[in-house]
Amino acid sequence: MEATFPECQKCTTGVLVPLSDYGRDGASIMYKAWVCTNPECGFNLRIDNGELSVGRTIGQSSK
Repeated sequence: MEATFPECQKCTTGVLVPLSDYGRDGASIMYKAWVCTNPECGFNLRIDNGELSVGRTIGQSSK
């Protein structure tokens, strides 16, 4: 089964792909963020402590 992802509504060139992470207690958090595959766009949605963040700067983690 092939997965399809939604088109980015900001740039309409990339698609939004889901990213997962681990919580404080080590539990898996599915779809914590969605990011555009177009590097020039940079659109992203993210959930942090139950709050939705839109368009925060994305960078490499120091962890």
